Amino acid sequence: MSRPPDPELETIILNAAQRLWKKGGTKSLTMRAVARAAETNTPAVYRRFRHREDILRGLLTRIRLEIAALLEGAVSPEEGCERYLDYALSHPHEYELYYQHEYELFYSPRSVRAGARPVTRPARDAMRRKLAEKLGGAPGDHEQLLLALWMLSHGTAMLLIAKTILPGEAAAARSVFTASVAMLLRSALEKAGK
Repeated sequence: MSRPPDPELETIILNAAQRLWKKGGTKSLTMRAVARAAETNTPAVYRRFRHREDILRGLLTRIRLEIAALLEGAVSPEEGCERYLDYALSHPHEYELYYQHEYELFYSPRSVRAGARPVTRPARDAMRRKLAEKLGGAPGDHEQLLLALWMLSHGTAMLLIAKTILPGEAAAARSVFTASVAMLLRSALEKAGK
């Protein structure tokens, strides 16, 4: 008699893959290494994830939801930007997966041929709602401001993660980031007549 499948094994596999990703990035994430880290066998991993890219898609989806939850919990767009930057700085490997591999995993011709579907962007949707709450209008009314805040947040994150901004200058850079976010939002409030 065969053993019934473990309904939690997919989560166990993704947890193991995330630990491996944190240690060594893409090179450490082989199906065999994931199976070993998940304390299962390679065929069990393949039954749930046909390819390594499927595991990466699962991790990326998990990261998207984590960031969206952080932004949903923010009381303002300013706090949302701070939370976003905090996440990037405290989870640099996850942040790398979030931005450096999204296109190849979901939008490249190869991934589309393999059946990958475009992903939703819950973090972007959360910030749209925060901006509408602060500035009025509908969530889709502030796309240029949303893009400016995202570019500012991502650029700051990458400069700090890569240590292009030296660690001794990180506090000053963070202060400039906070002031820049506030300035963009103040300007938007003035344009909205608030």
